[in-house]
Formats: sequence, C-alpha cells, structure tokens
Amino acid sequence: MIEDYRGLAVFVAVADAGSLSAAGRRLKLSTSVVSHHLSRLEAKMGTSLFFRSTRSMSLTAEGHAALPAARRMVAAGEEALDALSVGSDVPVGALHITMPAWGDRTPMRQKIWEFARLYPMVAISVQTSDMQSDLVKEGFDLAIRLGRLADSGLKSRRIADFKRVLVASPEYLASRPIVRTLEDLASCDYIAITMLPHVETFAWQGKSVSFQPEKVRLEVDTIMSAKSAILAGLGVRHLPLGEVEEEIASGRLVQVLPEYRMPDLGVYAVWPDGGHEKALTRRLIDFLLDDRTRLLP
Repeated sequence: MIEDYRGLAVFVAVADAGSLSAAGRRLKLSTSVVSHHLSRLEAKMGTSLFFRSTRSMSLTAEGHAALPAARRMVAAGEEALDALSVGSDVPVGALHITMPAWGDRTPMRQKIWEFARLYPMVAISVQTSDMQSDLVKEGFDLAIRLGRLADSGLKSRRIADFKRVLVASPEYLASRPIVRTLEDLASCDYIAITMLPHVETFAWQGKSVSFQPEKVRLEVDTIMSAKSAILAGLGVRHLPLGEVEEEIASGRLVQVLPEYRMPDLGVYAVWPDGGHEKALTRRLIDFLLDDRTRLLP
C-alpha cells in the first residue's frame, strides 16, 4: 500500500510539473526513479495515465479521472504532517522556496539561514533566480518577490520595503558630460534588465517625474549581471541599495542624481492559494515579520 501512495504522489507531481524530469527536481528524485514509480502505478491500474511524447506529457482520460482523488490524497498527507507540527517547538517537514538571486549580504537571506538553524528537522530547498517561477507548476511553497505584484491567484503578504539608487562607476561618469538633469541622464548608456520595465518614476521637488532612457546599450537577465556591468564602466542603472552600499562607501560606485528619489518598493512573501496553507509556510512568514524593519536596507 505504501508503494501505491508513493506512486500516486509521483503521479500528481508529474501532472503538475508537466514532465518526468521536472517532477524529479520537485521531488528530489532522479528521472529514472520517477519513471519507475509511475510505470509501476500504471501497470497496477492496467491503464496509461499519460500520453507521452519527446517534448511533453499530457493526461489520458483515465489520468484526468484519477487526478482529483490523487491530489486530495497528497494534500491530506501534507495536512497531516502540518498538523503534527502546529504548536510544536520542533516543527518537522520541508519547505521549497524561491527568491531573487541577488542579496547574499542582506538580512533577508540571513533570516532564512537563522530559521534553518533554529529548526533542524525542517528540510529547506532554496532556488535563487531573478526570473519569476510558476509556484504551482514547480511545487514551491513560498516565493520572495520584489517590486509591484501582478494580479494572480496567489496569496501575498508585504513583509518589508527596499530602497533603490541610481549608480554608475566614477570612470564612466568622468568619460562624459556631467549628469545634472534627467535629460542628461537620458543620454547616458543605460543597463537594462530583461524582466524589468525601462520606464521609471522619480520623486523630485514634490512631483512625480517619469523617465525613459534613450540609449539601452546593454541588456542582461539578472541584477548581479547589471551590477557587474556598471562596475565595469558600461553605463548607468538603478539597483537595490543593499546590493551597492559597500561599493558606494568605498567609492567604486557613485550615486547619480541623488536629489531624484526613487520610490521604495515592496518585498512580498507569495504562496499558492490551494485552500490548505502549510503550517511551515506560515511559521516562516511570521518569523520574517518578527524583524521586518531589518530585512532589507
């Protein structure tokens, strides 16, 4: 019977993830082990649960019929494990988290490591990427996201704010006319980040001013790559203050147009709205909120 439950859990993971390899990453199993459990379940049921191709897997009619009950079984198992940890000083379970790739020096990252030290019976998997993940499809319990949230079916809680500053290297600024206005800034080489809009808003003399660069010289897909390009003297960009504080203090980077202030943005805990919310997810969010003023500069 335990093998049957395991097979059903693998079946649900494959249905949600869309492939054997993605389900394996979610379950921390090899693709061959995932395939073995799924094939064993199909053999016992005497039917195929998926149509298979070289690129994707889709549910058969039998797979569609079996999925709701299998999903309820997996949810009930997770709920039982959560119930054991509710009110306990020693929670047990697993958390799958995704968060931005930058910010190794920020208190946010350190708070998660502190949570891991406090609760050694909780297995924590952290994926870092500046690109947004599909929480449901990829099986994440929690995401840390920055900026403005798009409308979605996800739950969210604002847990902190973060500041942004416009920076460039002294070498780059010395190579061009002095930047005194937004018009001067528009003529600078701008470092773009793929998933972020180019248009920005500044607060200046009590007014809100929109800005769009005219020269996008370089586009990258991570905040860390943008920082590296700026340090190399390739242009200008706004970055999270916590990522560049040390470089500004040492003179490796210079703040540009500091009188044009960029609005603070939110830091959000985001999690799937599946009806049943994991007790461990709630515990981690509460842990972060205990010290929200220190999460990011």
